Formats: sequence, structure tokens, C-alpha cells
Amino acid sequence: MPETVHHQPHGTAHDGGTGCIDILPPPPGADPDDCLYVALHLQGAASLRRDGTGTALEPGDLLIGTTPHPTGLLSDPGCRMLRFRVPCFYLGVRHGDVRRTGGLLARGDEGIGALASQVLRTLAARSRPDHARPAAQLARSVSDIVAILVADLLERVDPDHPTASAGILERIRDHIEENLADPELSPESIARSQHISVRYLHKLFRQDGTTVGQWVRGRRLDACRRELERPSRRQISVSAVAHRWGFVSHSHFSRAFREAYGVSPREWQAYAAHADAGQRAS
Repeated sequence: MPETVHHQPHGTAHDGGTGCIDILPPPPGADPDDCLYVALHLQGAASLRRDGTGTALEPGDLLIGTTPHPTGLLSDPGCRMLRFRVPCFYLGVRHGDVRRTGGLLARGDEGIGALASQVLRTLAARSRPDHARPAAQLARSVSDIVAILVADLLERVDPDHPTASAGILERIRDHIEENLADPELSPESIARSQHISVRYLHKLFRQDGTTVGQWVRGRRLDACRRELERPSRRQISVSAVAHRWGFVSHSHFSRAFREAYGVSPREWQAYAAHADAGQRAS
């Protein structure tokens, strides 16, 4: 009768307490325990027992859960697995959502699971014994792929579950909103702040039917429109308002404003002043 056993990865950098490779470090102020663990099956006989049913594992399969050692994992002494850890912050998923599923299984020979399995192998191969974490660019790419995989698996378990992608996109939009006035706001700075790749950032917005640039420009234009119509800001020039909200070029701002609202910024300001005067007169 096989028993549940725990094998640590060989020849890879890992955290001494759990035998896991840290894909990315927890962000400042985050709970270090708010992580997901990914076990990559390499070789040997192993199965996963859930609800009285056993599922045989094949090399390359992935087990994702909230503890270093998957619940219900049965394996022979010759079984080898690599274990990884990634903070939930980077995945846009809540720890409890995965815990409630009892763990997720992804087959390593199909779909996103196959891609995740391959990049995790690459990550482990490139982890140096004298470093706890792999190169930042590779780590972010791996984290992005794991995030997509977790979102896909959670959607299969619960189609009404808000996806990891949606959670990350919401966090990104919050960051953009807080930094609209920064003229240096760019896809590169946004991706860097969220510890994701620029490519994944663009993919998230494409999935939502827009682009990063369009979203930022739209939010800045809306902020300018609202400020131009406020009576307390009527004495401030259009150029000053545009500059305040991150537009470097006045001509570019004017063209973008007219494209969005059908009037120039000055016309909008005059319209708002006229409407306000009419309300006061009545």
C-alpha cells in the first residue's frame, strides 16, 4: 500500500524550511503565508486521492494548493517532485478560493498546463544553488503563466468565480488611477509595479477589449473633463489642467479631447461655465 510521502527537489535552489523554489518574493507588507504551492511531478508512481477516488499522475502533471505537500497525494519511494511557491498577490487570487477546492490538478500534456509544466522545469534548471530565487524576468514570466493556469482551473471548478486575470486587472486599474497625474506612467512602469511582464499586461487589457494606452488616456481625459467643468477651476488654463493629469503635449491633449467628446477643451470649459451660470440665474 503506497503511503503519502514528501520529496524535496534535487539540484535546485529552494527555501530550506519547505523545500520549495520561491518563484517571486512576497511584496512588502504581505503575509508570507499568503502563497500557493505548485508541485510538478517528475517521475515515479503517484496518485491523488480525493473523495474516495484515486487519479493516477503522469510526469509533468501539476498539483496546486495552499500547503507545501498536496493533500491526498500518494506516492512510491521512487517518486520525485519539484515544489514551487508563489505569493497570491502576483496571481490575483485569494488563498481561500484555492483552499476551498481542496487543491487543483493540471495535466502536463495539454493546454496551459503543458506550458506551465515546461516553464517550471526551465525555472528549476536555471535556479542556482547559491541563490534563493531565479532571475527576475524569468520569474515574472513563470508567475504570469501560473496565474493564467490557476484562473483557468478555478473557472472549471466554479464558472462563476472571478478569475485571477480579473483580479490582477482590477489591481492594475487601481494603480493607474492613483498615478494618473504622473507623466512617466507607462506600460513598463505599470508592469514593474505589479511584478508582471509587459507582455502579460498588454494581454490582460486585450482580453478586456482595449489597450493599456487607451485605458490610461481615457481615464486622464475624463479627469480633465471633470476638472474643466468645475467652477473652482475655471481660472486655470486648459494647458495647466492637461499638464496636471499627465499630458505633456497640449496639442495632443486637445486632439484627444475633441476625438473623445466632440468639442475642444476650451469649448467644453465655456459650455460648462454657461450651463452653470444658467442654473444660478434660474
